[in-house]
Amino acid sequence: MNGIDRRTAIKVTGAAGIAFPVGAAQDLLTTSGARAQASPPRLGTWPNRRLLDRLKIEHPIVQAPMGGHITVDMPAAVSIAGGLGSFPSALLTPAQLRDAVGKIRAKSAKPLNLNFFCNAIPQRDETLESAWRQRLAPYYSELAVDLPASPASVFMPFGAEMCDTAVELKPDVVSFHFGLPEKSLVDRVKAAGCMVFSSATTVAEARWLEDHGADAVIAQGIEAGGHRGMFLTTDLASQVGTLALVPQIVDAVRVPVIAAGGIADGRGIAAALALGASAVQMGTAYLLCPEAHITTFHKAALKSAGDNVTVITNVLTGRPARVFMTRIVRELGPMATGVPSFPLSGYALYPLTTKAQSQGSPDFSGLYAGQAAALAQELPAGELTTKLATSALEHLGCA
Repeated sequence: MNGIDRRTAIKVTGAAGIAFPVGAAQDLLTTSGARAQASPPRLGTWPNRRLLDRLKIEHPIVQAPMGGHITVDMPAAVSIAGGLGSFPSALLTPAQLRDAVGKIRAKSAKPLNLNFFCNAIPQRDETLESAWRQRLAPYYSELAVDLPASPASVFMPFGAEMCDTAVELKPDVVSFHFGLPEKSLVDRVKAAGCMVFSSATTVAEARWLEDHGADAVIAQGIEAGGHRGMFLTTDLASQVGTLALVPQIVDAVRVPVIAAGGIADGRGIAAALALGASAVQMGTAYLLCPEAHITTFHKAALKSAGDNVTVITNVLTGRPARVFMTRIVRELGPMATGVPSFPLSGYALYPLTTKAQSQGSPDFSGLYAGQAAALAQELPAGELTTKLATSALEHLGCA
């Protein structure tokens, strides 16, 4: 793929913005053995059916992609339960993606969302990258890790080769984080019959997405876990909470709006729909499901989320992302200067992450989570989807 070795170890994220080492991508193509539900139960009638009718799904619940943090079992289970299952595809080769989709389709023929990144190609600055490695040198010394060399190649955004694969696989939805790819690629995806979603963190970004071909806008509030989808601005002061962002975007665009950020139970879903959203996207709520693929450190942080703090940091990958506070975030950030652009800073951190984890420490890990992490439930993904839908309908008075 453009001469890039996608197995090179880095830390980057998917549509809900979760991070993982590229070398672990193949692990996520194996199933957890979880049993999918036979069919979603018939519940009440949803008041807003714009997306439901177009996608032919039962519930306005989109499971966030969460790159590196789910197995192929999760999107299958969510879709069978009546939601829209999503699979993070940005870090896979075309062959790996075909394999993953084949495994998902073997479990479910229900609607599926494949998620990709549209990050800008980073401009290499060896002086900056070298200074970043030197800044991390005391940690390398502490953990007896060799100072890594400058990477010869970097992760690339969605391009022609992966577009060919997406068109071949024809998922019901192709979603993007960090904007949209060039027009010719968007046009090809849409011509294949796929809906196009992308994330907006401001009203201006939502309007831009609609003007450039998005069929639905994911309104990502500041509460959301993982990477901010911001692409027209780098100013964190511009970022808005979900409660304020959703109705403004609903008023600004004609396409359906999907609310994301701080939504982890039926109350949150009902509130988002009351604000005009056609659906919600939920990531952190699914991280304790058996179909998730997270470390013991991440699971422990989620289970003690009421006592943990999530912050937005750029030190893990070079882009602002919401995570649980860990040593590296506390000591270098949360928001630091002199950090190489996304995803370059993650190359230098990866050796520290793997060594610390092997010693039983999450000090250098990216424990991605939203502000509603304390509401996450340890249930199978299909069962959780049904429970969330039932609760939301009750709160809406539609059960």
